[in-house]
Order: sequence, then C-alpha cells, then structure tokens
Amino acid sequence: MLENNEKNEALEAEERYITAVESASDYIEHFDILETITNVGNDEVFTPRKTCDMMLDSLPDEVWHNPNYKWLNPTTKNGIFEREIAIRLDIGLKEIIPDTKKRRKHILQNMIFSIGQTRFTANVARRTVYYCSQANRKCDGIEAEDGHFVNGYAIGNGSWFNDEEGNIKTPTAEHFFVREKCKYCKISKQSRYNDITQREKYAYEFIHYDSTEILRRLQCMFFGGNKNMKFDVIIGNPPYQLNDGGGTGSGGTPIYDKFVEQAIALKPKYLSMIIPSRWFSGGKGLKGFRTKMISDIHISLLHDFLEAKQCFPSTSIEGGVCFFLWEREYNGKCKIITHSKDTYAESYRYLNENSDIDIFIRDELALDIYYQVSKKQCESFETLVSARNCFRLGDCEEITSDIPTSNYRILGFFGRNRSFKYLKDGIKIPLNDGMAKKWKLFVSKADGAAGQIGNPIPARIMGRAEIGEPNSVCSETYLVVGPFNDKKETINAQKYMKTKFFRFMVGIRKTKNMPRETYKFVPIVDFNEEWTDKKLYDYFELSKKQIDYIEKMIEELK
Repeated sequence: MLENNEKNEALEAEERYITAVESASDYIEHFDILETITNVGNDEVFTPRKTCDMMLDSLPDEVWHNPNYKWLNPTTKNGIFEREIAIRLDIGLKEIIPDTKKRRKHILQNMIFSIGQTRFTANVARRTVYYCSQANRKCDGIEAEDGHFVNGYAIGNGSWFNDEEGNIKTPTAEHFFVREKCKYCKISKQSRYNDITQREKYAYEFIHYDSTEILRRLQCMFFGGNKNMKFDVIIGNPPYQLNDGGGTGSGGTPIYDKFVEQAIALKPKYLSMIIPSRWFSGGKGLKGFRTKMISDIHISLLHDFLEAKQCFPSTSIEGGVCFFLWEREYNGKCKIITHSKDTYAESYRYLNENSDIDIFIRDELALDIYYQVSKKQCESFETLVSARNCFRLGDCEEITSDIPTSNYRILGFFGRNRSFKYLKDGIKIPLNDGMAKKWKLFVSKADGAAGQIGNPIPARIMGRAEIGEPNSVCSETYLVVGPFNDKKETINAQKYMKTKFFRFMVGIRKTKNMPRETYKFVPIVDFNEEWTDKKLYDYFELSKKQIDYIEKMIEELK
C-alpha cells in the first residue's frame, strides 16, 4: 500500500510539473517579446516550440540518457531550447537518477548552459527556465513535494544557484574595431549596433573571441576555470544578420555562419543549428563558409525547408531555412530531407557531389538534370552576364530626363515603374561605354518575389529580360547580358531566357538575389537559332521524367 501511495504521489508531482511546464509554454507563446525590442529584425528570429522539438527529435537517443553531457546554447533568446532539453532529460535520466529533486537539480546545475543573445533575452530565458529572471530569487509558484516552489521547469528559491544568472549568462562582450570595422562581426563603427545610447550592443559573446579564447571564457563562466571541461552538445538558433553600412541601412551582413564555425571549432560531439538556406548557393560573403560546409563529412543530417514559414510561421526568410546535425565521429553521406509545402523527400548523398559543383544543389532531380545538361560541355552563360552596376551610373532621378536630351536611353525603376528614360545631355558613362553602344539584354539582379524551385510550385524564378538597343544603358538594378552581334541574336537570346529550361537552370543556384554566378549552370546555345523548350529538351536529351519535372516546377512566362 505504501508503495502505491508513493507512486500516486510521484504521479501527482509529475502532473503538477507538467501543468507548470504548460503554463511556462503559454507564457512564451502569448508574451509578444518582439514588441518589447525596438531594434529587432532578421538578426533575431525566435524559435517556435514545434521547430525546437523537430531539432531535438533529430538528436541521437543516447543524449537523453547520459548525465555527464554538457549542453550549450550559445545565443538563447526565450529559453525554449533549455526548457525542452530539460524536460527530455528529466524523462531520460529517471532510471539513472530516480530522485526527482536530485535529477532536476543535476540537470539544471550541471548539464544545461546558455549565453543570452542580449541582456533582455537572457532575463526572458531565466524566466522561462527558472521561473524568475533572477536564478537565486525565491518566487511564489507551485509547491513541489520537497517544499520548494516550482514553475516553468526549475525551482527558483535560491537553493540551487548562488547568483542571479544561474547557468544562463548575460553577454558582456564589446565590439573590437579595426579600421572602422569590428574584427569579429564586421559591423561599422557608425552602425546602430554600436550606438552608445543603446543598452544592447549586439556584440555577441560567442563570436567576439577566437575559438581558444571563447573556450577559456566558457570554462571560467560555467566551470570555475576547469580547463578539462568541454561541451558535448551545442544547439540553437543563432542571429541571422546584422544591418551594415551604418545607421539604419537596409542591407544585411550574414552572421549565422560565424556561430556555426565557432561551434564546430569547439569540437562538440553533436552540433545542431537552424539557419537560412541561402548559404547553399548564395549569401553575401558566404563563399568560404559554403565551401567548408559542403566539404564537411561530419554533417550526417540536413533538414531543408523550401518555405521558411514551415519553421517560423510569422517570419519571412527568402530562400527557406534549414537545420543540420553535425557529429564529430561521423564520416559519410548526409541524409537530406527536403520539405516542400505539403510533402517531403529523402535522399542520401554527399553535399559536394564533385569538384565542378561549388554549391549545394538542394534538389536531387535538379542535380540529375544538371549532370545531363553538362554532358554537352557548353560554355557557361555566366560569361555573358555583367557584374552589378555595369555602367557605374549614379542616381537615376538626377541624371535622366523624360524628353530626348541625348542619344542614350537608360532603363531603371522610376517610382514603382520600370521604364526607359533619357540620359541628360553631358552625362558621361563611367564604365563599359563600349557595351553601351552594342546590342544586349537587361535583366533584374534581384527577384525574390519570383520564387525558387519548389517554392512556390510552379515558380517564375525570374522575369523577362529587356532588349537594350545600341546607345542604351541601365541603372544598378539590372545586370547586362551580351553583347550580341545584331538584333536577331538579341531577340533569340531573349526568347531563350524566357524558356522554362533556362529559368530552371537559373533556379538551381537561385536563393534570393541573382548575381552573375546564378547563371553558371545555364549553357550557352547558338543564338542564330530560335529556341523553344521542346528544342532544348531534345538537344540536351532530357528524359521524360526530367522534362515533366521542369514543366511542373517552372511557371509559364507570359
């Protein structure tokens, strides 16, 4: 009878604990944290519980049964990872540490460690995990069987932690400027992230030191300077980008790559992070990161979401998102799970298929099409595409006129409309004046709204190229394709660029923007011929399966 009573008491305690957890979960879901931070943007994307659970589900089962593992979230925002990890460990360690109080105390004191992304988010995370923003403060809550008060996950009465932070530390790093740029995150001295009037500097602790120094700091921060202590599991959702150019510039410099590289440098047993998928084939300054990632044989699992809203329902992230599992002891092919809106597909392959492919091709059938097209050994269309701002012209409004004041016309966006105007008399073309005098095409260098392969289905990928007659130029909004020998070649090239085949080959590399290298996989054909999709399918000897796939994925361009 006593044994049954003990079981009933244990079950009741468990129910109280579950109720408390659900209460904490409600707090996180209903408390609009974004409204409390004035400078939140794409550098801070908060993780929904569902997404957190997907990432935790991908970890090997053994992590939940090892009481010696040390977990690190290097940039916590709302404590969701810490809370869900603690819940799973509480279940997984029951047999090893049967006493509920001892088990939970061990988990929070000795296993789970975090650095706040900002001072504010560190406080929110403590509120989620410890019930109070001060880890050593006694709080009113649900009374547990041992007389302490429990809510969220942990006991917050000061008996477990001797300081306010507990194991969720407040960031203290500062930007280290060299020639007006931070050595670590590359922000400008004039950036809002260095505004002395702001409490939060966004000098993210985890990446503002080299790998040796951050390990030493972490050891001092959490383990009393014990040089033998290291982290076994690193997991989280790092900030994605910082505005660059100073002030409130709209541009963004990716920063998530620095978190991934720093985490790998610490050599944990397991690493999982959710990041934008733009690194697959694009992203500002991500070429080196991409090379490292696709060559890394320790990535055992990659979940690729073509539509970011599958993971972040309230956030728009062009190009989708992904999360990966990096395993120190793994060496082999990667399991790739590609999620579209309603379906998913699985494949096993290396991220770098061969040395000729400098990106990760997320679509397996697209990879097959690339190989088939490559058999013709055509020159790359990339060689016909200019770099950005081909003519180096300034502000269109200042240098243009609605009436013919010179022989040169310029294509640009005026207001919200794309149209040709005239260059004012006396305006010189700073660069590529020879190209200006020839036949060519103008194509937008950014068309995120046109979609990508798989999102949406069908996707437009890009709009129609505009014909640039001799004595025509364009604003920096466009890239220049050419030159061509005459009007006939130009029109045929325009028709080629309109085909589904062409746009599919562009789409293999497209994530958001469309710089010159986006066209690398597109073959050059004979522009003395007028090309249709059927002629292209026949010329490159595509199979019915490959043709059907292109037809399904690419929208007809009117």
